[in-house]
This record gives sequence, structure tokens and C-alpha cells, in this order.
Amino acid sequence: MSVLSAHRNHPTYWAFVLHRISGLALALFLPVHLYVLSMAIGDGARLDAFLDWTKQPLVKTAEVGLVVLLALHMAGGLRLLAVEFLPWRDGQKTLAAVAGAFALGVGLLYLLNVV
Repeated sequence: MSVLSAHRNHPTYWAFVLHRISGLALALFLPVHLYVLSMAIGDGARLDAFLDWTKQPLVKTAEVGLVVLLALHMAGGLRLLAVEFLPWRDGQKTLAAVAGAFALGVGLLYLLNVV
């Protein structure tokens, strides 16, 4: 293994990658969310049709995925703030694992409330 790729096997590198991917996915979702909000203001019939469509199981699954992405991004951001403002410790791997577990836990709690 080369010296340049050795850092890519570190858990904090993957926490960095997941934080960036979740941020990108949330940024791509935001225009869709704003469009649906505009339907609530302008066209109630289209909004009702859209809300009926969202009751499908695949949409509910995607909604749970979105909540997991949001929790993952928030937990990754908190981990990043800890890295920036707290003294460096050997437990950075633990912080990355806690952030991931937190995101999955929030997603599972949301899933239990949706079903």
C-alpha cells in the first residue's frame, strides 16, 4: 500500500467522505423540498395529489433515508466541530463511530414512527 492511499483506510477519512456525500445529497434535495412548499402556497389540489403519492412504500423508504442522511450530516458536523475546537485525542475513531451510530439511531427511531 502506498503512503498516499494509507490515509483512506482510516475511519475519520470515511467520516469525512460520508459528511460530504450527505451534504451533497441534502443540497440536491433542497430544491425539491422548496418546490413542494411552493405547491402548498399556490396550488392546494396539486399538493394533495403529491401528498397522496408520498404514501407509497418506496417514498416512505426514501424519506427514512433522507432522515438518516440529515442525522449523519449533523453528527458529522458535530464531529468536525469537535475536531476543530477540542484538543486532539486518539479517540477520533470513537467520535466517528458515535456519529455514525447516532445517525443510524435517529433513522431507526424515525422509521418506527413512520411505519
